[in-house]
Amino acid sequence: MCNLYRMSKSQDEIAHFFDAIAQDLSVSPGTNAPDLVYPGYPGLVLADGRLAQMTWGFPLQRKGAKGQPLKPKPINNARTDKLSGPFWSASFRERRCLIPVSSFAEAEGPKGGKTRTWFSVPDAPLMAIAGIWRDSAEWGEAYSMIMTDANQTVRGVHDRMPVIIAPDQWGIWLDGEADDAFRLCAPYAGAMNVDATDEPWAGRR
Repeated sequence: MCNLYRMSKSQDEIAHFFDAIAQDLSVSPGTNAPDLVYPGYPGLVLADGRLAQMTWGFPLQRKGAKGQPLKPKPINNARTDKLSGPFWSASFRERRCLIPVSSFAEAEGPKGGKTRTWFSVPDAPLMAIAGIWRDSAEWGEAYSMIMTDANQTVRGVHDRMPVIIAPDQWGIWLDGEADDAFRLCAPYAGAMNVDATDEPWAGRR
């Protein structure tokens, strides 16, 4: 599952990427999304025709052994085969979004020595990853990525990958019927760049 992605483009570049379908691409002054986005971090998404900063991950309430409340856990990936379940279904039907991503990482290597392998789309400034979002009492607006079976490129590292939405399908994902949007949740069929690095997987959080 994707637990780290890179967003290396400026807000102006993101706005240009989405300008064909967005209504309001201005972001609140002071917005400063990080280059490396981990679960629980802020990230930019296109939702309801606007570019917005939200928290990556739906908050999951937890309790300790004695019933005491613990810090919520960000659930940052939504599997396609779980979208009809109660945790995700309302957001999938009513609140779909697109997540601009420069590249996403998967962990590769032996336990205790895993490194980051990055995936991106050749000759494209960004990928538009399928997402869903909702408002939360804990973190305000929050989003999660949609995950599907890995394509041949990613399969050697992980068995799942984010759903990448092609530009001519953005409107269907954002505003189409849920059944039509669900048909887009398929492994990416195009070529992908692979960058296997020696960066430790367990980096700064």
